[in-house]
Amino acid sequence: MSDARFGRSGPIAGPGVGRHLLIVDDDDRIRELLKEYLAREGYRVTGAAHASAARRLLELIEFDLVVLDIMMPGEDGLSLTGWVRSKARLSNTPVLLLTARGEPTDRIRGLEQGADDYMSKPFDPRELALRIDAILRRAGVKPVAPREIRLGPVMFDMERLELTREGAPLRLTEAEAQLLKTLALNAHAPVERMALSPDKADITGRAVDVQVTRLRRKLEVDPKNPRYLQTVRGVGYMLAPDS
Repeated sequence: MSDARFGRSGPIAGPGVGRHLLIVDDDDRIRELLKEYLAREGYRVTGAAHASAARRLLELIEFDLVVLDIMMPGEDGLSLTGWVRSKARLSNTPVLLLTARGEPTDRIRGLEQGADDYMSKPFDPRELALRIDAILRRAGVKPVAPREIRLGPVMFDMERLELTREGAPLRLTEAEAQLLKTLALNAHAPVERMALSPDKADITGRAVDVQVTRLRRKLEVDPKNPRYLQTVRGVGYMLAPDS
């Protein structure tokens, strides 16, 4: 796979802004390269190394599209595609199969299982990004998220990144504001803990836990028994606003 464009510096406002992708591939290098490249195209990207991890994420989080490797240890991508199509909530989630298999019969099997598109390895990430964009355009316009959300007496403006309580401003650090915005854009759906971490070196997620604790002091009446910023055991955190 060519990765020449991965050296580009800084995020861009690409076609994926507001879209959340799930990358399922047991090859760590490919998974991380795709996460980095697609993030630079504006997508929010979560990775899974095998089908069982992908199932857990798909049951908890609403994704706009799944990029799925076929040849994985354990359950393969064809079986997982069939499972996705069998679930009412996921039946319309687009699936792009990505695999080393290039035989026509394999492509036909993938499409028969309900895949929306198919790419063979090796591939150019630019073509993959274009195909993802085309699939999402065919799938329709993503509903526009509300600009503001209400958490009891607290309001959060997602465009201005401003938090107020009954009209009075509450100070947010940049990290707190970005974390709260990510949770707000995925309101009522659990967000993977490490997906909330801007620091890739923080492999424990401890920095996220610290930011969540600080945010709860600003959002909750009783931070030790949170109503709005909830912990989802084994996954991460979820924001449950009133509106």
